[in-house]
Amino acid sequence: MKSINKHIFLWSGLFLGLLGCRENPKSEKSKLESATIDKTSGMVNILTRGMEFISKDTLDSGWNTLTYSNESKEVHFILLDLYPAGKTAVDTKNDILPPFEEGMKRIMDGDMDNAVLAFGKLPEWFQKVRYMGGTGLISPENTAKSTVYLEPGLYIMECYVKMMDGSWHTSHGMYKQIIVTDNKTVLRPPKATAHVNISSTKGIVLKDSVSSGKQIFQVQFEDQTVYEHFLGHDINLVRYDDSAELPDLFEWLNWMNPMGLRSPAPNGFTFLGGMNNLPSGANGYFEVDLSPGNYILISEVPDADKKKLMYKFTITN
Repeated sequence: MKSINKHIFLWSGLFLGLLGCRENPKSEKSKLESATIDKTSGMVNILTRGMEFISKDTLDSGWNTLTYSNESKEVHFILLDLYPAGKTAVDTKNDILPPFEEGMKRIMDGDMDNAVLAFGKLPEWFQKVRYMGGTGLISPENTAKSTVYLEPGLYIMECYVKMMDGSWHTSHGMYKQIIVTDNKTVLRPPKATAHVNISSTKGIVLKDSVSSGKQIFQVQFEDQTVYEHFLGHDINLVRYDDSAELPDLFEWLNWMNPMGLRSPAPNGFTFLGGMNNLPSGANGYFEVDLSPGNYILISEVPDADKKKLMYKFTITN
């Protein structure tokens, strides 16, 4: 761990330049087409049984509700990457996966200097990838439900949690190309029952009291930034029991640690979804059915507790 921390400033210097400048950023229908509205547009079912995403290949733009059923034995999530024009899943395989695979192998070997060099092989166009939300972490045999606004373009749906050997889920095929068309969904954002604000300065703030039963969280990203792990902040809702040790969760949520995001997840925690990275100023929604117990809203960033990117609460009824 001391070796990891010792090299954080090298990582930051290398990648803040690369990633800090990420862009944060119909034809008229016939009368017959206008009269026929696809009410299923925007409702997206996604299934994982192993290391795959089973879903539609093409979605409409606008608001989309992702219902993600994790029937595998691993913790997963969905992150939607909007690729720059001309880039596809072929470029993911050829240009993105190799540097990440080599870099993680070096981390596992304790060779941080060469890990830095490996991640430095990421192509220049990678800085133009935009993160457009998705789900938070979701435990096996659970379902995450999130609503996000998608712009037209080519997306890569990915999960970069790690296997027991430290290899990325993406390296085992857990990424999928999705085309989002100019056609708009008829979906509207759900009505929130709880509001969460997240920022790099104020951290995570839950603005409403939460009770048991169905809850719809609206997440307002007041800003977005790049942290030591070269990504921004997100929201994950986690239930924990008396056997759980919160420091274990903080360590596990940092993929730069050799054991970070690595299967199995720490004992005593159940991941219930959330909202993955969104640009500054954007809103996303996630739905969950809560029962009495202890919960934490937390970002998948290094030292989330020290950055105020966590918020604990308890439901008693």
